[in-house]
Amino acid sequence: MAGAPGHPYAAGLKSGSRMKHCVVIGGGVVGLTTAWALLQRGHDVTLVEREAEVAQGASRANGGQLSYRYVSPLADAGVPLKALRWLLDPDGPLRFKPEASRAQWSWLLAFLRNCRGPVNRLATQRLLALGAFSQAAFARLRDEAELGDAIALRAPGKLVVYRQPAEFARVAARVNGSGAEQALSHEACVALEPALADTQATLAGGIFTPGEAVADCHAFCRALHERLAAHPRFRGRLGAQVGGFMLDGRGSVLGVRTAQGNVAADAVVLAAGLQSRALAATVGLTLPLYPLKGYSLTAPIGPGHRAPEVSVTDFEKKILYARIGSELRVAAMVDLVGDDLSLDAGRLASLQRSVRATFPNAADYDGAIPWAGLRPATPSGAPILGACGVPGLWLNLGHGALGFTFSFATADIVAELVSGRASPLPLDGLTL
Repeated sequence: MAGAPGHPYAAGLKSGSRMKHCVVIGGGVVGLTTAWALLQRGHDVTLVEREAEVAQGASRANGGQLSYRYVSPLADAGVPLKALRWLLDPDGPLRFKPEASRAQWSWLLAFLRNCRGPVNRLATQRLLALGAFSQAAFARLRDEAELGDAIALRAPGKLVVYRQPAEFARVAARVNGSGAEQALSHEACVALEPALADTQATLAGGIFTPGEAVADCHAFCRALHERLAAHPRFRGRLGAQVGGFMLDGRGSVLGVRTAQGNVAADAVVLAAGLQSRALAATVGLTLPLYPLKGYSLTAPIGPGHRAPEVSVTDFEKKILYARIGSELRVAAMVDLVGDDLSLDAGRLASLQRSVRATFPNAADYDGAIPWAGLRPATPSGAPILGACGVPGLWLNLGHGALGFTFSFATADIVAELVSGRASPLPLDGLTL
């Protein structure tokens, strides 16, 4: 019997907690980890996902980096000026397509308000705490779920390389003596990661952070879903589009309406990424989410290739490289072009030019599989967690490019709140 002494899930049941039936909307990494965290606390869980398989959105072919210490939000003091330069560069990391959309312009105005040094530093401190908590939460989940080698997890550390000497000097001055990070010269970067010897770029230096990890997010989601499906208190509804919420006369959420029928619940967790906006609007909530479109290439690594073993991020180009099993995952770009999932041939060609110049011998780029995804971002770069003012409805969304990294922490936080307990971390800056 689930929850009986000696049962593998008994440790999740805590005295004083009332077992609830919870519905989690969204089958990406955030929704799946939330479902697991709720089960571990003794609740019954139904996961509802509109696609026929899990992890078909932003979790499908993302960068794969678990960057617990590299979490500074995109909104910073120098970003507006850099953005103008990026827009003039045909191979720049940013594209912007103006829309006659109040949502786009209100998000941009809020983003600009966050582009101040003090605001960025405070947000970074909060996200660093979230990252550290997430690293520990991931270790627990990995042991609980017995995921094994299926997710191609490695912890080679992260190297952020800089092309501009002034930028590198500024960052190096900040990290020297911190202990957690190391400022390295060009030569030291090549010694650490020999694949950089092939680059055509002149690097000013790099910042190396030991212990940062990479893994296959899609494989992780599939493996976790298999563990969830075997759980006696879990039900999965795939291919079930949520059309709205079941409400009582006072506006409290009592469940969800789907094409496969209604599902009653004591609590509903909205973790559906960008699709959360439309659902939240049905109960009068406006979520400050906007899609940051990113691209990736997944290129096979052959016997004659020299792929980077360390997780590498090209700071100026905003391109990251992660070896995942026998493939090189290259992820890049921040395109503000609305809900456009098309594979732009020009952007893919730009990405190919950049990666061939940086790591020309790392993988078979001709055989690379391209992908584009929409990352649900808030103007501050921080996710939105917890209660939202609508009784029975909880939020776990807005993770931007750090969904894989933060999902373990935010799942635990929301599961604790749903269980009627306090958040294990302060929620300042992390609520709606």
